[in-house]
Parts: sequence; C-alpha cells; structure tokens
Amino acid sequence: NRIGPKFLHPGPGFGGSCFPKDTLALIRTAEEAGADLRIVSAVSDINQIRKAGMAARVIEALGGSAEGRTVAVLGLTFKPNTDDMREAPSLSLIPRLQEAGATVRAFDPQGMKPAMPMLPGVTFAKDPYDCATGADALVIVTEWESFRALDLARIGDVMKQPLMVDFRNIYPPAEVHSHGFVY
Repeated sequence: NRIGPKFLHPGPGFGGSCFPKDTLALIRTAEEAGADLRIVSAVSDINQIRKAGMAARVIEALGGSAEGRTVAVLGLTFKPNTDDMREAPSLSLIPRLQEAGATVRAFDPQGMKPAMPMLPGVTFAKDPYDCATGADALVIVTEWESFRALDLARIGDVMKQPLMVDFRNIYPPAEVHSHGFVY
C-alpha cells in the first residue's frame, strides 16, 4: 500500500528534512561497510540533476532566454501543507532564474515567511492571481490542493502570455490547452 500510484508522481525532485539526509546517510554507511549501493547513489545524483534542470526547462519554454522576463512561481515549500523549506526544489529553481535575468514573483499558502530570507529579490504575492499578473510564465513547483483548482481562464487573462510549466503534472494537458496555454 505504501508503494503504488499514490506515491509515484513525477516531479522536480524530492526535498524535506528526512529523505535527502537519510539517503546520504545510507550511502555513507554502505561505503563504510564496503557495500556498493550504486542505486542509492544514483537516486541522490538524479535528484540533484532534476532540481538543477528545472530552470533550464523554464528558460527553454520562454524561447531560450529569461532576460527581462517575469516568472510566476507557485509553491515554495518542498511539499504541500507545510511551511518547511528544507531542500525545497524552489531553492534551486529561483536563484537560477534570477541569474538568467528573470524577475521572480512567488506565492505559497504557507511557505512565504520562511522563504523570504532564503530568496532575496523575489516579490511575494498575495495569491496565485496576483503572482501571475504580468508574468511571461507560470511555474508550478509544489502541488498544493488550491493550485489544482485555479481558474485557468482568469490566470491566462492576467498573464503577458499564457505559458505554464507544471513540474507536478497537476493539470491534464488538454485542460490547460483548452484555456489557450502553452503547456
């Protein structure tokens, strides 16, 4: 019951306080015991690669450049229903977008206060619609339940262009396309 479709959702990489730390501890313990746990090392490596690759995917969706663009990021915490920012994928994504010349606006139902000192230069919005206003791209990083119920027509209307990068795959592509988004 613990392993199955409920837990097999692709995403931008795992975070939090336990899984990244425990994975590295398991690798170290195995090395000390002379055991070869390449699969666990590969999981850790791939997680870092996935996090690092998020910005490149957003920049590619923007046509190859983020310079002068505004990116709206929905979800800052490593998972929904928490304010925990430890190892959150947003902490990899946002600085890379800023380095590429993007202005970043963000919204998270619980994570904005702890995120503020970690993400300098980010404008924190009052809600998803405020976040998307004037944006060139909307990026979903954390799968908050409230993000599954967005009024996509309204979001598209307030954006410069209706472009969504959904790292949590919370929307069926046909639904997003029906509202005029590039997805």
